[in-house]
Amino acid sequence: HRFFGWRDVKVAKGAPYSVEAADCFASDKILKGSVEVTDSASHPEYMCSDGAMSWDLKLDKKTAFNVGYGANSLFRAIKAFEMYWHAEGMKTLYSGTVTLDGVDYTISPETSYGYADKNWGRNFTSPWVWLSSCNLRSKISGKVLSESVFDLGGGRPKIYFLPLNRKLLGAICYEGEAYEFNFSKFWTGSKTEFSYEETDDEIIWHVRQESFKAVMETEVHCKKSEMLLVKYESPDGQMRHNRLWNGGTGTGTIKLWRKRPGNWLEVIDEIEATHIGCEYGEYCPAE
Repeated sequence: HRFFGWRDVKVAKGAPYSVEAADCFASDKILKGSVEVTDSASHPEYMCSDGAMSWDLKLDKKTAFNVGYGANSLFRAIKAFEMYWHAEGMKTLYSGTVTLDGVDYTISPETSYGYADKNWGRNFTSPWVWLSSCNLRSKISGKVLSESVFDLGGGRPKIYFLPLNRKLLGAICYEGEAYEFNFSKFWTGSKTEFSYEETDDEIIWHVRQESFKAVMETEVHCKKSEMLLVKYESPDGQMRHNRLWNGGTGTGTIKLWRKRPGNWLEVIDEIEATHIGCEYGEYCPAE
């Protein structure tokens, strides 16, 4: 982590967005910057370990997931929700370089399986669920699904401090055809069920989503040894997420059906997903 005082930060007041501080810069098309921490043991407020990283990346955002009215200008202006989410690049092609602890990595669009989103608001959600990947292959045909991506997130959104329990927003773009499972678009008949397991070695997600149009079942596994326990501080200064798992090497299966008259389900595909970005966490007392 690297922190800046607001007086040292430049933020664009309109579109297109950009944020700049020292050598760090972020926009819809560019990410660059650096961070180096050498004394984390003496500074628990840094909320991280020692290490050094720099990056210089270009972004090409191919597919967006617009979550609906919950993030529109009116609801942002009246601060209706405790946390907002927008995935402008649920499929994003990255190119450039990353240097991690002295080792250089070349990032190419063909193998980056990239993603880009943003969260903002007064606080985080608990539970916190996120799953996404654009590295998909059909188990039925064996074909690489190069025009496909899925993304889902949420957990327990709050409207003016009133919780909407166990709600997820989700979408899959399957070879150019979009299927959305979004509780905020009530006219689509979207419903979601999800559960989470933690074993000694891995984290497991089970999600079932349904709308008037389709049904999608997703199961994802990720090894704990390949994940981080991310630490975030809420805007009010509290650290409520003390066990928020985050990974980028999840693997799983997606089953997708199209609904037909009479509620008959037609198989669209069974999909193997890899390089899944994944998160799960619930508020717990600080250790």
